Order: sequence, then C-alpha cells, then structure tokens
Amino acid sequence: MTERLPPDPAGIEEAARLLRAGRLVALPTETVYGLAADATEARAVAAIYAAKRRPRFNPLIAHLPEPDAALALGIADARARALAATLWPGPLTLVLPAAPDCPVVPLARAGLVT
Repeated sequence: MTERLPPDPAGIEEAARLLRAGRLVALPTETVYGLAADATEARAVAAIYAAKRRPRFNPLIAHLPEPDAALALGIADARARALAATLWPGPLTLVLPAAPDCPVVPLARAGLVT
C-alpha cells in the first residue's frame, strides 16, 4: 500500500516510525528521490533490492543524520575527516572501509568491505 505523508513534523515522524518498523519510505535527497530503509535490518535492505530489482552486487548508499554518525560506520583517515568537516552538510559521498563493528548488513554493502 502506498501512503503519501505530509512534509511536516508529523509526516516526518511517521516516516521515521515506518523505517524503525522495517518498512520502506520514498524520500527526497540532495539530487533525486530515493527509497530508504533501515540499513541495519536485513529484511528491509532485501526489500529495497526486490522493489528496485537491483542487482545484489550493487551496494546501497547510507544517508546519515550527522558527520559523527557517518564517520562511526567507517574507518576515516584525516583526509576524509577534513572533507566531511568542510563539505557536510552537502552533497559529499565518502566511500570508506567499514568499521569492524559496523552494523550495516552485508547485503547493503554488496559483500564489499566498504
């Protein structure tokens, strides 16, 4: 079932609730609309691959609320940290080796070490 949520605090809270419940949510990003799920939930990640008919060798992008959250998932060198400090918030994608305790499910990373 498709449900359109209003772009207000109540709609955002409902979208967050749906994500926490393992559901998919379409949302705007800096450049395009994307399909979002909780990257730590295997079923939710698998649902994105199924909905988009995305090949499983093609990793997903993780959108995070703040630089510290992003940098906690990966091993960032000084150069990556400097870029994040300078350009975030904004359209910067960092591809980093995953931290040993990274909770993002392997399917979302498509078997890569990033």
